[in-house]
Amino acid sequence: MEKIGVALLGLGLIAFIVWWFFVNHHKVSEKSVIRGKVQEIEIEVNGGYSPETIILKKGLPAKLTFYRKDPSSCLDQIVLADFGIHKDLPLKEKTLVTIHPDKEGEYGFACGMNMFKGKLIVE
Repeated sequence: MEKIGVALLGLGLIAFIVWWFFVNHHKVSEKSVIRGKVQEIEIEVNGGYSPETIILKKGLPAKLTFYRKDPSSCLDQIVLADFGIHKDLPLKEKTLVTIHPDKEGEYGFACGMNMFKGKLIVE
């Protein structure tokens, strides 16, 4: 009986590893909301970024509000290298980051350790 339990546990772990590394997980994307001459979006920081992909309009300043819920030290900073931004994200506080997306393209953002990543798409 003990051998069956160990075998089932092993099969469960193998299935989880296959799912985690090889299944295409749905990635959340969202367009910014335009208010006047500024676009805004709120990003939840909790085991990653949600939304993970953000669609912005070219030529309008963008206000990205990061709300960090995750106490992990990896997520205590946000880096938008293409925009020269490296900012601390205090736990359970909203942190505003303003960027000026003047060129179309894809721009990455990540945690301070570059383990968790997101993407800005400027159209």
